[in-house]
Amino acid sequence: MIEVIATAESIDQAEALLAAGIDTLYIGEEMFGLRLPTSFSREEQRTITEKAHEAGKKVTVALNGIMHPEKMKKVPEYLSFLQDIKVDQITVGDPGVVFVMQRDGIGIPYIYDGETLVTSSRQINFWAKRGAIGAVLAREVPFEEMKAMKDNLMVPAEVLVYGATCIHQSKRPLLQNYYNFTKNDESTGKERGLFISEPKKEETHYSIYEDNHGTHIFADNDVNLIGELDKLHGHHYTKWKLDGIYAPGENFVKVAKLFVEAREKLESGIWSSEQAQKAIEQIETLHPENRGLDIGFFDLDPDEIK
Repeated sequence: MIEVIATAESIDQAEALLAAGIDTLYIGEEMFGLRLPTSFSREEQRTITEKAHEAGKKVTVALNGIMHPEKMKKVPEYLSFLQDIKVDQITVGDPGVVFVMQRDGIGIPYIYDGETLVTSSRQINFWAKRGAIGAVLAREVPFEEMKAMKDNLMVPAEVLVYGATCIHQSKRPLLQNYYNFTKNDESTGKERGLFISEPKKEETHYSIYEDNHGTHIFADNDVNLIGELDKLHGHHYTKWKLDGIYAPGENFVKVAKLFVEAREKLESGIWSSEQAQKAIEQIETLHPENRGLDIGFFDLDPDEIK
């Protein structure tokens, strides 16, 4: 069965995504989760979880940040809260969180999300043997590598099929350091829509912002793999993630609906290249005008990866 997973930026959008047919909502709060469209309050997390369960759908909560000591002290209380509201699963990137879960008897299933570390079946299976029910595959893994590892996976691997790709994270406040150096008092948050360009390549626009996890830099273009879904499905990659951090509002819901429709047609055996091309064109009109789209690392020759 194909599972369509989507981030949510508000309770209203979460409800719209559920109505559109997505299977799992991905939410959390900034203290513990990386690169979320919105940091939800505890009460909002409870409400979204209840609404998802009423609709027969699931909720995944992000605990995939690196938990430095000041954050790790707050993890046990948050895990207890998530267990209380009965979230279905969490994403975890820091082994310390796994230790706390085992120590405190927290029974929430977890998906390993080690970001760029998750590039092989060996890495995924290491965590599967330690209780993980799935893993988030690194965005840099090309399809040829995915085909090579699929038969060795002990648990399912999630693939980003739509949205922005983070290519660098640093704990250092790189933007704030720059503003301090230039003696400017500017905001460094995501709402600014800041980007950086390569020297002598003004057409490049790597989105950048800071939060309490540090500095995040994103790829020049966002990913759209709706034209490659038949390949993913044919090789048993059936956990599809839609990330709306830079694709807000009603249009993100419409994009999610297109992936749900593609899922239904694939499972019914009636998905065609013509339908895929039409969906690509529709998504291009729904995607933010200032952001490009491509298929990311999907078709990259593994031998070209440095």
